[in-house]
Amino acid sequence: MLLPSLDLINSLFVFVSKALDIDRWNLECEFNNSDHRTELNGTDRLIVRRGQPFTISLYPRSGSYQPGSSSLQCTAETGPQPSEQHGTRVSFGLSANIDTSHWSAAVVSPPGDMVALSVCSAPDAPIGRYTLTLNQSGRIEFILLFNPWCPADAVYMNNQQSLGEYVLSQDGIIFRGSYKHPISTPWNFGQFESDILDVCLRILDMNPKYLQNPSKDCAKRRNPIYVSRVLSAMVNCNDDNGVLLGKWTDGYEDGVSPMFWKGSVEILRNWDTQACQPVRYGQCWVFAAVACSVSRALGIPCRVVTNYLSAHDTNGNLLIERYIDENGDLIQSREMIWNYHCWVESWMTRPDLKPDYHGWQASDPTPQEKSDGVYCCGPIPVRAIKEGELTFKYDAPFVFAEVNADVVTFMKKKDGSTSDVVTSAVVGQKISTKRVGSDAREDITYLYKYPEGSDISTILDACVSAWTRAVLGFGVLLTGTSPTTRTTTIFWSTTRLEPATPPVPNPCPYGLSYYS
Repeated sequence: MLLPSLDLINSLFVFVSKALDIDRWNLECEFNNSDHRTELNGTDRLIVRRGQPFTISLYPRSGSYQPGSSSLQCTAETGPQPSEQHGTRVSFGLSANIDTSHWSAAVVSPPGDMVALSVCSAPDAPIGRYTLTLNQSGRIEFILLFNPWCPADAVYMNNQQSLGEYVLSQDGIIFRGSYKHPISTPWNFGQFESDILDVCLRILDMNPKYLQNPSKDCAKRRNPIYVSRVLSAMVNCNDDNGVLLGKWTDGYEDGVSPMFWKGSVEILRNWDTQACQPVRYGQCWVFAAVACSVSRALGIPCRVVTNYLSAHDTNGNLLIERYIDENGDLIQSREMIWNYHCWVESWMTRPDLKPDYHGWQASDPTPQEKSDGVYCCGPIPVRAIKEGELTFKYDAPFVFAEVNADVVTFMKKKDGSTSDVVTSAVVGQKISTKRVGSDAREDITYLYKYPEGSDISTILDACVSAWTRAVLGFGVLLTGTSPTTRTTTIFWSTTRLEPATPPVPNPCPYGLSYYS
């Protein structure tokens, strides 16, 4: 006996069912936004998080909803060119129950004149602006964000207190100053302030990848790894219409000194109202703070991190090479150590890497060196830095050097020859962030490196030495377009270094240290 196909059965069901004729609807924004922890954005529009159901009220034009005889077809679309191929367009009908593993819809009210429709997005759906079409008549607009409260979302964080700090908190502390005297700087991230979410979505829409291929870019917005790397590039303006222009020399008359900013809101609004022209001016903590604001607004848990005695390695050999003359005076070098440098960490899984590298991922929006031809850096698992996994994506050698590089001082003699004077390991001290639920400083150096002198630290030092010899001998990782490599420059520019004032040289013999 020949049985009918499933497609035929579904088509017959639609044929005998009467499409629900929708007259009007209520998005129940106040309830849904509160349920999805987006009510601080306001309740005048629907803002929800992926992988979590939301409920809207539908009012049929005539008659009432009858299970089994009323049909409803839903189509969710995002981006200017939605397509099923790219996963930016998906159609689905009514189910008996909501399935949170993919797009689904179910009626959760008894038959009557009002239909309570529960809709759930896939936990890996692209974030952004959406249109939900109901039976080709009703068009509902909403914004979909990452959901760190959803276990199936790549940004899931299983700690309510941490979520309150790294997603919901609009105020925080950024540490500046020096290794010996860290200074806490209050900062207003303001991710829920009026219009800020719209500015954050505009940042995504202004990135070159979107301008070149909107469909592909919107599809990739399902991946927090991709989004955080885009933000790393877009918070600075070196390759694009990014948010901030950096400046590390005196003279801020045509803008605002980085020292004067107290929060991200004014910066983001200025960029938005000035036709996406870069805001003048930023330095490392400002770049990091703005990136943190945008990440939290989009639903990615994020925090600002400060690395004291932070190295800037330009050639990937994991060494900071300094030169002095025979009098001990410092000769201009391409590489430096700065009293501090700030970046951000974002919380997410890393299915593209081997297991156990989920969690905090470091990325740096300050434009220092190019990665894949663009001024961006990361994300790289913090654990990969600690374990010396220098081939992991993205930009592991550069970040590793910031916290682990050895400082080698060479004496340049009058005859032109050089000899190494001393090698020291002073880089990467008191790596700091704000403690959850407190304004106190939390030292997270242990997340980035093993204690100096420990057995595993000694083993890693040997591996790093082998890496350094490979770079010096064969040019490994000096150039390339692979996601794991960084294209370096052959010149030194003090305008791309942190912080505002370079460290003052220590007048000790032979210039063995910059620090007092």
